[in-house]
Amino acid sequence: MAWERMRQFYVLGLLYVVVSLDAHAAWLSFDIQNEDGQSLPCRIHLFDPDGKPQRAAGLPFWRDHFVCPGAAKLELSVDRYRYQIERGPEYERLKGEVAVNDESPKLVRLTLKRIVNLRGEGWYSADLHIHRPLSQIGLLMQAEDLDFAPVITWWNRRNHWDQNTHSQAGEDEREGGALLFHRMQAPIDITKSTRETPSPMVYVEQARKQTPGVWIDIEKPFWWDVPVWLASGKMQSIGVANNHMWRSEMLTNEAWGRERDIQRLPSPLGNGYWTQEIYYHILNTGIRIPPSAGSASGVLGNPLGYNRVYVHLEGKFSETAWWDGLAKGNCFVTNGPLLRVRANDRLPGDVFTADGGEPLALKLDVQLTTLDRLRKLEVIQNGKVMQTILCNGDRNQAHSLTLTVNKSGWFLIRGIAENPKTFRFASTAPFYTELGQEKRRISKSSSRFFLDWVNERIERVKANITDKSQQAEVLRSHESARKFWQERVRQSNAD
Repeated sequence: MAWERMRQFYVLGLLYVVVSLDAHAAWLSFDIQNEDGQSLPCRIHLFDPDGKPQRAAGLPFWRDHFVCPGAAKLELSVDRYRYQIERGPEYERLKGEVAVNDESPKLVRLTLKRIVNLRGEGWYSADLHIHRPLSQIGLLMQAEDLDFAPVITWWNRRNHWDQNTHSQAGEDEREGGALLFHRMQAPIDITKSTRETPSPMVYVEQARKQTPGVWIDIEKPFWWDVPVWLASGKMQSIGVANNHMWRSEMLTNEAWGRERDIQRLPSPLGNGYWTQEIYYHILNTGIRIPPSAGSASGVLGNPLGYNRVYVHLEGKFSETAWWDGLAKGNCFVTNGPLLRVRANDRLPGDVFTADGGEPLALKLDVQLTTLDRLRKLEVIQNGKVMQTILCNGDRNQAHSLTLTVNKSGWFLIRGIAENPKTFRFASTAPFYTELGQEKRRISKSSSRFFLDWVNERIERVKANITDKSQQAEVLRSHESARKFWQERVRQSNAD
């Protein structure tokens, strides 16, 4: 639901919440305002000297933060506290320390300034992996300056679907990985599923039959069943900015997914680079699928909207227009930097053609807004770094360059921040190029990458399922995927 629409249901104002602790407590109040002096919903991380996060009763809390509509009043033990205050990537970040004593109430009154307005440029943001309570979503969206927040209300053995609430989603998360189902008219029953049975493709077909307009998102690129899901042609997006990337740290392994070479891609950032590599392999096989983003707030340690995808719209925001824009690939993903790029004044997702096969000269206009230090932006073409844009230390930057393309394929621009703890980055969706008769570039090595992958997965299924009839049912989609990737190898026209 759009932020503007949620304002109709949540009236802003000063809200004071008391947390009663003991007789030696004192008051601490926050009053956060915008530049016009109005209360501004935001997220507050408040820690005692031992690093323990503080809660505000009655306000949404998750892991290490609470959100408020602009003000909160807490009763705390006498001590020194440190705070961090944020409101999504379009606002500055504030931090400081405050001493709380029992002599007089302490008030922290601050102005949180906007550094850029992407809505004014036509960009609208969403987080596609949310596990927070429906009752909290209105305030959470405002506090994170988020336009769209479809909530997962059914997954595996749980079902909290509310037919009176729009924009609900579901998740099938098992041995093969996780699929997210959006735009559903009603949940599908996955409560009887086991680790491997039935095949996730059974639920994919059920969802497509029940809701023809369903949007199915591959939650992470390294899940074991990704080659099957890609081969099916029934996936709409893939989580390139995913919940292995946290605000303050990384999940350093692949959970139950396909493991990376940890010597080549060491922790803590290796998983982030592995995600990038797999996505580039997908694009190299000629499959065009836009990147998506999700934080899994409510399950893992992220605030809502930490990983988000921005979609460009020509007119007003609507959920339908937003999904249509994502389908076109008119988007970028981020968990910090804001990277807006046009090629010859066209958005990511567009296809550039040259029927005669002559090289394409493309003018790239790049706008970067970032609170994180980036030394460079990289132009990635067909999986390789082709150009580097050196960044200065300015918060808002504009760059212009020419890219000469002499082969079919794709290109995008990414920027990776200098953060040693987590993979903080931004990436545009791909632009595509078609030169001469070679409409789609299909890489033999990338196709073999997925063929080897599906062969490994088939052996895992055989080891996991001892019942022969169940094994045969699950293997059906994997065998079909193997044929798909074998054919891709045969069709390859590059490396």
